Amino acid sequence: MSTQKINHKYHLVAPSALPFLASVALFFLTVGGVMFMHQYRFGSVVMTLGFVLVIGVAVAWWSDVVKEGREDGAHTDIVRKGLSIGMLMFIISEIMFFVAFFWSFFHASIFPAEIMGDSGSWPIKEGVWPPEGTKIIDPWNIPFLNTLILLLSGTSVTWAHYSLIESNQQDLRKALLVTVILGFIFTLLQAYEYYHAELQWKDGVFSSNFYIITGFHGFHVIVGTIFLFVCYLRAKAGHFVKGQGHLGLEFASWYWHFVDVIWLFLFVFIYIWGQ
Repeated sequence: MSTQKINHKYHLVAPSALPFLASVALFFLTVGGVMFMHQYRFGSVVMTLGFVLVIGVAVAWWSDVVKEGREDGAHTDIVRKGLSIGMLMFIISEIMFFVAFFWSFFHASIFPAEIMGDSGSWPIKEGVWPPEGTKIIDPWNIPFLNTLILLLSGTSVTWAHYSLIESNQQDLRKALLVTVILGFIFTLLQAYEYYHAELQWKDGVFSSNFYIITGFHGFHVIVGTIFLFVCYLRAKAGHFVKGQGHLGLEFASWYWHFVDVIWLFLFVFIYIWGQ
């Protein structure tokens, strides 16, 4: 971390070992994951080590970013603009990540006979979707409840943002806590749905698409919940004050709205239209 006084609008990042450590951590996580999936000896140990290292490096790196903005005064207007563009590009890349999965689902549902053929391991008849024998999850049960929960969480995170703008620290903390609790409830309900679902991962092209889309969305909900919980802790510590910069809260809000919108598409096209 640089201790030199900043005399310009730009932030020149000081040399740091964290990028190198992040590469090492990701290497261990990737190799360990492959070893674990192929049931090699010590695969789970290497994967766990990589995961712990990734978390540790992430915490250290983001702590440095917070310190740069709060203590070093490095986050000038132009730096904040650059960080905002970076976060926007990240969310766009995440959108394209889900577009690929939705594309797979739409292709399988609109042109079902072209996937594996009638003689394939996943036999699909032309014009029949989902494939015969698929055990569909009722969209108007837990999925509908989770839709209401995410929509409500979208309003509460907006409440948190406006509370900050109005310098209402009490409502800011309260709204963030409500959003975190709603995100946690969503995850618990989705886990309950998975546990009791008759639809299995290997049941066919419908189930594989269903679980990879809903599963990755669930992972994003967990990440967003952690993101907002960190914002809640920072709000309790007095980090978010109007006029002193609050990019962390804004980025968490953007990310959570992205999660909300993806779920709406998922609920309409995967749960309802996919029946």
